[in-house]
Amino acid sequence: MAEKEVTFKKETVSKLLTSFFKEEKTKLSGNAALLMAEMLKVFVQEAAQRSLKQADTEDCDQVDIEHLEKILPQLLLDF
Repeated sequence: MAEKEVTFKKETVSKLLTSFFKEEKTKLSGNAALLMAEMLKVFVQEAAQRSLKQADTEDCDQVDIEHLEKILPQLLLDF
């Protein structure tokens, strides 16, 4: 099975991050947005892999939201 490449657009990440800035003077560099996009990519891939492993442990044929919910606390602690 071929792996699909997970990507996040730099512009989308920039808008998401800047929407949480409290002061209008706060700026976000292009490199910071690219770094955050890469971190989101790693986070999503890790969440998918851990959810798949949880589903396999439970002898399930597909990954459901419940599998993600089970791995989420440890995933958040790891990041």
